[in-house]
Amino acid sequence: MSQVTVRHATPEDAAALTYLYSQQETQAGTLQLPYQSPVLWQERLKENRPGQYRLVACIDEKVVGQLSLDGITVARRRHAASIGMGVDPAFHRRGVGSALMTAMIDLCDNWLQVTRIELTVFADNHKAIGLYQKFGFEIEGTAKRFAMRDGEMVDTHYMARLK
Repeated sequence: MSQVTVRHATPEDAAALTYLYSQQETQAGTLQLPYQSPVLWQERLKENRPGQYRLVACIDEKVVGQLSLDGITVARRRHAASIGMGVDPAFHRRGVGSALMTAMIDLCDNWLQVTRIELTVFADNHKAIGLYQKFGFEIEGTAKRFAMRDGEMVDTHYMARLK
């Protein structure tokens, strides 16, 4: 099995990320919309806001996953950051999500002084919930009818990891 490597995302990754988030299974697990243009990802990856990190996971140089870490800049919440991620369905259960989570937690714990990492996850996304729990995240609450997915309103869990 090939090694998963994690690196900083660049604007050149826009086409790969457009493909990643254009897949129906990836869209079902995230808040991404269908039919997005690579220009959208190019713009996202060109942004360089303070406290914002975009990581990609690669196998054999191919981008197979992405994680965004956004530090919260409000003075009394600077200890916190939020994350969002997606993994190519063809590469599920191959360590991609774990590699992204490991890199992100190292960044938060050892470099950024982030002691609270937050995320939202669809309540029926049991694979993702299991991954997050493996890394110390706990469900803190549930938002009913949080988002539209395939014509229906779905719930989401708020999860966090505290250091």
